[in-house]
Amino acid sequence: MKFYIIPVICVLSLFVREYQSDSSSLYEPIVQEKNLEQSIADGKAVYSEFCMRCHLPQGEGVEGIYPPLAKSNWLSEKRTKSIKSVKYGLKGEIEVNGVTYNNNMTSMGLTDREVADVMNYILNSFGNEDIDSKQVTLKEVAGLSED
Repeated sequence: MKFYIIPVICVLSLFVREYQSDSSSLYEPIVQEKNLEQSIADGKAVYSEFCMRCHLPQGEGVEGIYPPLAKSNWLSEKRTKSIKSVKYGLKGEIEVNGVTYNNNMTSMGLTDREVADVMNYILNSFGNEDIDSKQVTLKEVAGLSED
């Protein structure tokens, strides 16, 4: 009887391994782009959760400490740096609307999708609607490195 159990266990383990390797439970990142309206709506939630405590509800910031996002020349003139600052954080001196800021903004640990969404929200809110900018895409954010 012992001799029959061992081959049965071996055969069953092969089926289990085969089933596991064919499993579609592997993580696959979302690569589909959202339409701009949906991205802005989702970005508003990200902003409320991660950005509002420093940049305040209307993006006004705190002069000399936290730069404004409202009507920000830095956003319009430095698109890539703006996206990188949300994705990786920001250290060092920057000038926004003629005022110098020298504070650290740590990375919030956002996904590339969340970075794109919150940037679309910011670029389409707080008086920034006049900035002639295209939608920030997942592909654009994913393609940025920290350097």
